[in-house]
Amino acid sequence: VQLQASGGGLVQAGGSLRLSCAASVRAFSIVAMGWYRQAPGKQRELVASITGSGDTIYLESGRFAMSRDNAKNTVYLQMNSLKPEDTAVYYCNTVTRLLPWGQGTQVTVSS
Repeated sequence: VQLQASGGGLVQAGGSLRLSCAASVRAFSIVAMGWYRQAPGKQRELVASITGSGDTIYLESGRFAMSRDNAKNTVYLQMNSLKPEDTAVYYCNTVTRLLPWGQGTQVTVSS
């Protein structure tokens, strides 16, 4: 398995979740990674990205925080103040979408 996302679940609006994704990527520490999500009937979109050195960019600033642990080949997404519109399957991949998509992890936010 090259990309293994976990940490999703069902939360109420306003709640928080922390997603993790273990990636089997050569030279992980220098690879820019991203968190993506796909809601039913919608295209997959990039919600956060992080460079090898830890610089981040977000689709929407303020609620999400992406981080990485290069020693563990793992990226994280801390999601706070969740909204029902955040409901989606969340995936990680390189920012170039290099690897086959994993199964993702389902995040469901109830109102």
